[in-house]
Amino acid sequence: MQRDRDLIIIGSGPGGYVAAIRAAQLGLKPVVIEKDKPGGVCLNIGCIPSKALIHQAEFFRAAAGLHKMGVTTDAAGLDYAKVYAASRQAADTLSKGVEFLFKKNRIEYVQGLARLAGPNHVSVKTDAGGQMLTGKRILVATGSRPRTIPGFEIDEERVLSSTGLLLLRRLPRTMLVLGSGYIGMELAHVMSAFGVRVHVVEMLDQVLPVEDADIAKVVQRAFAKRGIRFSTSSTAVEMKRIDTGVDVKLRGADGKLHRQLAEMVLVAVGRQPNTEKIGLETVGVQMERGLVSVGDYYTTAAAGVYAIGDIVSSLPLAHVASKQGEIAAEHMAGRTPRRPRINEREIPTVIFTEPQIAGFGYNEKAAKRAGISYRVATFPYRGAGKSVAIGRPEGFAKVLYAPDSHEILGASIVGAEATEIVHELLLAKTAELLPEDIAEMIHAHPTLSEVVMEVCRAAEGWAIHA
Repeated sequence: MQRDRDLIIIGSGPGGYVAAIRAAQLGLKPVVIEKDKPGGVCLNIGCIPSKALIHQAEFFRAAAGLHKMGVTTDAAGLDYAKVYAASRQAADTLSKGVEFLFKKNRIEYVQGLARLAGPNHVSVKTDAGGQMLTGKRILVATGSRPRTIPGFEIDEERVLSSTGLLLLRRLPRTMLVLGSGYIGMELAHVMSAFGVRVHVVEMLDQVLPVEDADIAKVVQRAFAKRGIRFSTSSTAVEMKRIDTGVDVKLRGADGKLHRQLAEMVLVAVGRQPNTEKIGLETVGVQMERGLVSVGDYYTTAAAGVYAIGDIVSSLPLAHVASKQGEIAAEHMAGRTPRRPRINEREIPTVIFTEPQIAGFGYNEKAAKRAGISYRVATFPYRGAGKSVAIGRPEGFAKVLYAPDSHEILGASIVGAEATEIVHELLLAKTAELLPEDIAEMIHAHPTLSEVVMEVCRAAEGWAIHA
């Protein structure tokens, strides 16, 4: 059966479903095709369930604070199956929320496997059979999946992807984590908090390789205090499955092979785009290293076809895909978005470890690589009264700014609620404000946002509590 639509969207993750809603608001009639559940990876097996686990992990770790007040707890009573169930409930609630938003905005939703079949044509395989949809425009938002390592084939039993870990119903005693990016470190934090003995392996010489080096040191030090082991400049070269789990050989910084036994391995070495077997080549979409090449407004070389999210060259983050979806939808509806593309230097990045990490723009490594002149201002969390009052004095804020104009070039924060307070600095950057504008603004006391005020005062040479 053939049906005509203004817009066909393939994928219902944060890019696809947001684009659909924005398109509907602007008068278009979209249809969304999703092979699994509404919300895609982020809502179902990514951002949301992982943050639910992190929230519960931090509750569990907080028992130490109760002990200081004389309250006795029995960690032996932990039932991780209930932790898992709570994370699934959060995911299911938000997935149903996306379904509700589709109905509210009169967006048609089709569950099935989509493939571009020709200009303006998308074939869909469903449980009931198949159908052909035609649309004036097509938006591809198929997201990504965990990347694998040869010799460490994922079976979701002993060798896990992030998906497999999020679906665990029982905890292993020991876990080897391959990769110390944001996924590996967040999930290492969760496992360790619930009592798993964790060892993180990173092939580069720094954990959290893309983050500011000083920021990474704070997190590594905090993790090490909790018993998490690290092997940097190390590579996993071989693995055998044994009765008790896995036997892994690591080539360390010394060039020698070291044996590491663990009950489970988490492979967290990044993600790869879902661009295969969806018919992109049939309509003339151009690719580069597995990613879709896009121009302004996320148009592709194929007329009427747009692409957003993890399948294009940008930071593979949910909020990036959502904004790209909004820009593409507005362009399709005849609007002129404020910007034709996202400014990569104005994207907030957040990592929900403990302590948290957040930032945007240039860090010192990136600025040096780009040959940009900069100055640095820092301020420690312990200088803000609230951080001491709540027992979270660990961390600092760092701002990079231009030597002459004092333009904000970037910021990095590590500490309590860093993922929330970073946005004041980002707003200042996007509004072309200067550190002195934040420095002069009255901030409520005691709040963690005073860290932001003080780091901007430090940039002007007059931090009060440093």
